[in-house]
Amino acid sequence: MPVGLFRVCLLVITAIVNHPLFFPKENGTVPESTEEIIQKMKEREESLRLEQLRLEQEIADQEATQKALEKAAVVVEESKEEKVRWDMWTALSMVIFLLIELWRQDFQEGNWQDIGGEEDDMAVLGKAFKGVAFPNKAVLASFYEKRILGTTGDMARMREMVEGFADDLLEALRSVCNRDADMEVEDCMGVGSMYENWRVRKPFVCDLIVPFAPPEPYCFRCQTWCSGDSFPPDEQGYGTIKVCRADEDTAGCICDKTKLGEDMLCLLHSQGGSTRPSSEMEDLLCFKNTQYLDADQVMKWFQIAVTKAWNRISHKYEFDLSFSLLDSPGALKIKFKSGKSIAFNLTPVVQYENSDVYFISHFPRSSLAADIPSSTHWFLTFAVYERRFIQLVSKTLPANACHVSCLQILSFLHGKQCSLTGPSGLTNYHLKTVLLHLLQARPSQDWAPEKLEARLQDMLKFLEKCLHEKKLYHFFIGNGNVPAELGFPIVFQRAEPLNLFRPFVLRRDIYRKMVDTFHEMLRNMSALINEYTVHIPLAHTNGIRKEPL
Repeated sequence: MPVGLFRVCLLVITAIVNHPLFFPKENGTVPESTEEIIQKMKEREESLRLEQLRLEQEIADQEATQKALEKAAVVVEESKEEKVRWDMWTALSMVIFLLIELWRQDFQEGNWQDIGGEEDDMAVLGKAFKGVAFPNKAVLASFYEKRILGTTGDMARMREMVEGFADDLLEALRSVCNRDADMEVEDCMGVGSMYENWRVRKPFVCDLIVPFAPPEPYCFRCQTWCSGDSFPPDEQGYGTIKVCRADEDTAGCICDKTKLGEDMLCLLHSQGGSTRPSSEMEDLLCFKNTQYLDADQVMKWFQIAVTKAWNRISHKYEFDLSFSLLDSPGALKIKFKSGKSIAFNLTPVVQYENSDVYFISHFPRSSLAADIPSSTHWFLTFAVYERRFIQLVSKTLPANACHVSCLQILSFLHGKQCSLTGPSGLTNYHLKTVLLHLLQARPSQDWAPEKLEARLQDMLKFLEKCLHEKKLYHFFIGNGNVPAELGFPIVFQRAEPLNLFRPFVLRRDIYRKMVDTFHEMLRNMSALINEYTVHIPLAHTNGIRKEPL
């Protein structure tokens, strides 16, 4: 009991002693602690507010990012859909292009043979033929008999005389040349209208080509635009001729294709064999500092050699020989004491591999090679195969077929028109190309002699179509239907077709002149033919109908 009272009293005393009212000075810090707490609470509240703002900003940024990602996803999806649509259009365009290309190839390989084949197509003529009176069969037959047939005998006698003299001249040329250093000349060959029997206009000019080869141990290596290497469009139809040693093979070595440094040596070719002196290559008629045959150098050499050969044999003949045209280095003229003269062209050529395709240095009296890229570029001529094709087809045609007559009449009309209005870009070679295409397109029976009028109309319509489209393709290049009997090189059959009218696409003045000349020829056709036509009896003229085409 006393112990319990003592504990209670001790507790009361302790409480009284520790009461804050008894010690005001010691407990004066209590209000200050409260203000600090309040201040800290305010600071905490401010920090929380700032944190809230930061979090709200982050949330807004995340929402904006999410919207941007969703928008980007939509754009990507739309681009994918657009790409799919574009790919579909691209694929469709490619299919259409391939169909057009296949149709074009079929057209060139023979499907275009229907041109002029249907009577409806034959009756529909172009604007150029409106109002043109076309001579009928009787007038054409009379014109052909009077103006053209009489020239056939003259051509035969002239060919015989020129060929005999050319053989003698080339034999003399071989004798004056150095067999160890000069070019080796082969026998000449006759090509062109005089040897295809369709030349009608005087003066008659024989075209002879003379193949030549380099002396041993050299050889020619020919490269054409369709041999695999890239050629610019303006060099299609041309090729280059490289002079190499017969035992030299540069196809697999880069030393001939790239410039090696002064401190580098080709291990495949010796120093003496890989680099020949410039003077030696120039002696081989190459362009300066190259191994490529120079057409200008060849013609200079040939003119000098022909002059030496003529000096050796001139005493045997009673006429003079001279070069007739400065712009045609191979143009020669025989002048008799009576004043008469005979002109012929003797042009050096290089054989392409083992075929009858030849690289020709210059085209006499022709604009086919008027813009040769350089003197190391040689144009290819297929004249031998053209002559063989005409001979081959002629064997399958009816007797007295009218194919040559059509070409002769058209050539005569064109020549007469050019004499009135001046020369144009249209040449006799273009006219012959038209005939070659139609000979392949039409059946043999369509060339019977009584169908001369219809076939002449076909040629004029075909030519008008080509002029309108500015497209006249070379007959042999790109033509897969060349008869196998000709032995024509397959590399040219597989080549892209060569448009003979391509030079006129950019030269609008020449093209305009060519079209105007064609239209004038059509309008003057009846007058030109009637001028050389014998009088037809009244009984015949009553049956002549001159209907506009």
